[in-house]
Amino acid sequence: MRKFLVVLDDSRECLNAMRFAAMRAAHTGGGVTILSIIPPDEFNHWIGVGEVMREEARERIEVHFEVFAKWMRDRQQIEPELVIREGEALPEIMAQIEEDTEIGVLVLGAGTDRKGPGPLVSQLSRGSTSLPVPVTIVPGDISKEKLEAIT
Repeated sequence: MRKFLVVLDDSRECLNAMRFAAMRAAHTGGGVTILSIIPPDEFNHWIGVGEVMREEARERIEVHFEVFAKWMRDRQQIEPELVIREGEALPEIMAQIEEDTEIGVLVLGAGTDRKGPGPLVSQLSRGSTSLPVPVTIVPGDISKEKLEAIT
């Protein structure tokens, strides 16, 4: 089964990337893997405090994931998989793609503000890495109706 890999973060554009991945998976008989990455600098504290912060970050991610997962189950009949990794975003995305051979497409949302499309989209578009899968960049401000039409 071909899977769509989507990166879960706190950005607004993440929502459209999730929608796109779920709709494409539903229409093509695929699956969705949602990857959340905890940056390493979040835990540069004493060992005990760092462990508590790591667990709190995982709990926040799981709650955030469940919102998207419920929508995917209810509306698209897709059961997404959650993967949580720790490290720098791009290397962790690459590692996930290499470890899960069923991943066929990386789906990213593009930001719409003056800061640009977002750090991941910018890094990938500069050609800083060669991905073994295609990348779909979903505009952060695309309407739900347009998403439905193109998926």
